[in-house]
Amino acid sequence: MRTDRVTYSAFSGWVDAPTDLRPALDGDATCRVAVIGGGINGMSTALRLAERGQDVVLLESEFCGHGSSSRNAGQLAGAPGGDLQLLNLLARKKMPGMMRLAEHAARHVEEFIATHDIDCEYEATGNAFAAVSRGQMGRVRRVARIVTRAGGHVEVGTAAELGIPRGFVGGMREVVGGRMNPGRFSLGMRQVLLDSAARVFEGTKVSDIVREGGQVVVTTPRGRVRADHVVLATNAFAGEWDITPKHLSVPLYVVEVETEPIAPERIAALGWTSGMGLVTQHAIMENYRLTPRNTIVFGVRRLERGMGHPLPEKVPDRALVEELAGAFALRFPSLADVAIDRAWGGWIAITSSWLPVAGRIGDNVHFSIACNGHGLAQAPYVGTLIADAIVDGHRHEDLQTLWHDEPRFPRPVMMGRVGLRTIWAIDRFNDRVNGSRRRARKFG
Repeated sequence: MRTDRVTYSAFSGWVDAPTDLRPALDGDATCRVAVIGGGINGMSTALRLAERGQDVVLLESEFCGHGSSSRNAGQLAGAPGGDLQLLNLLARKKMPGMMRLAEHAARHVEEFIATHDIDCEYEATGNAFAAVSRGQMGRVRRVARIVTRAGGHVEVGTAAELGIPRGFVGGMREVVGGRMNPGRFSLGMRQVLLDSAARVFEGTKVSDIVREGGQVVVTTPRGRVRADHVVLATNAFAGEWDITPKHLSVPLYVVEVETEPIAPERIAALGWTSGMGLVTQHAIMENYRLTPRNTIVFGVRRLERGMGHPLPEKVPDRALVEELAGAFALRFPSLADVAIDRAWGGWIAITSSWLPVAGRIGDNVHFSIACNGHGLAQAPYVGTLIADAIVDGHRHEDLQTLWHDEPRFPRPVMMGRVGLRTIWAIDRFNDRVNGSRRRARKFG
């Protein structure tokens, strides 16, 4: 697969950055609620608060939608992320609640898109947990039983039955959810927010957050905000202040790439009739999805650990792009001559449990990490639920599923550089073993 003419982007390959940035905070302000972070989590929180008549200020260091909200693969998931077998083993009692939250989150985003008429190319295709081997297919069946027992809605089948590419053995379809252009979705949400009563300050980096006199004071380079409540909605960037719970999450850099346009007849020959996005069952997933412009977006496979804060703005390493190209040629051998057109990446937050979390520090500092690889649906929903909890004084049962009364989290042992390299090596070993077995069956 050709990688010699790749355009590397420090933002996203889905959309261009907006040019109508709101002015930065200049001077002091007071409000009922201050939201820190303008991703889809923070925007949803601020928008819901404004809808409910609250005086809300949102502070964003770049522009709303700048982070992983605009950079992901655009797969709206209807099931929890992470290793569902491990989650079922460690937190089986939580699985029904997690399953309910995941499906409610996807429906919430679908309703938001329809209500605000956001042109983000959304199609309710569902998504597939795709198996690249018989071993992974066994894993898929076990996961399907876990999801079904927890009240989820999925279908298991062969590649032909699900309408996914013939290079995969089969998989499990999430009935709820689909695919979209996440850049258009994020900037569409940004416009809805800018049209609301919320006060939005872009280009405003928060340097400190402290309690003072029963309120919370947020410090920025050119002013301070004094609020009754603060919501930390900064995803991978949450570790920049002392007030953030220790070990809340780990920042990881992930890469997505997009092919050049592919002839429609070549795409049709893949047997990808469902159009579903695909997530493989490796420990570190690979994701693949079609776009309306006859390209394929794919990514992840290897995770890069961020160390310290602030996290740097960067473009993907060429070696990671070449590794993704090799994986693509393995999964889609008939398209091995297709070139990669562009590559981008971004920082995401992963919790030590691989579960989304939410909670409160004291009475007035709220936080959440609603991502873990499936945040496109869950982040907006959790943000909305936190806003409602601030206004109503009680938590929805879906938010309660994630809630931590004590903001204490274990050290993420396997999220260090050595641990991530080990997980990657195990995935590649299993790929080689499965590849050898396929060749033995073919020629034996």
